[in-house]
Amino acid sequence: MTPNPPGFIPPHNGYADLLAYQKAEVVYDITFRFTQRFLRRGDRTIDQMVQAARSGKQNIVEGSAAAGHSKEMEIKLTGVARASLEELLTDYRDYLRVRDLPLWDKDSREARFVRQLGHGTRVSFETYREFCETRPDAVVANIALCLIHQANYLLDQLMRQLERDFVQHGGLRERMGKARVQYRSGGGR
Repeated sequence: MTPNPPGFIPPHNGYADLLAYQKAEVVYDITFRFTQRFLRRGDRTIDQMVQAARSGKQNIVEGSAAAGHSKEMEIKLTGVARASLEELLTDYRDYLRVRDLPLWDKDSREARFVRQLGHGTRVSFETYREFCETRPDAVVANIALCLIHQANYLLDQLMRQLERDFVQHGGLRERMGKARVQYRSGGGR
């Protein structure tokens, strides 16, 4: 009987457990509601902000799904997620700046409170719902900014981990070749 060939496609698609994804999903939910609540219908910024937030979230999903077949694609899509959230960060900063609204310092009492809210095993919009539905635009924009910074930090960490994993384990072609050699050496020719 021929032995089963060793597997070369690693587990993948665990994006829902990634804290970076959870934060990005909250950013999307807040952004969707923020644009509906504080921007005028027909403002092109609505589509741009919602799409940047969506891209931040969805590219994590797509990168995770591609991980088993292409480390390069996983890294690339994670980078696209990071870039999309950076674009959204600028949109929120612009919103505050052009309206002469305050931008919280990262060490402000309010920013520290938002960071504290996000500590937990599972992060969701529900944690922030009350604040996002009852506070004025400057507060909601600053909450979004805090969460984008957190998501970006986590995506930077994820990118470093993906880089280490690639250096240590290689990509699909390398794993395929190794699996084939192992199969042949086990008498499965």
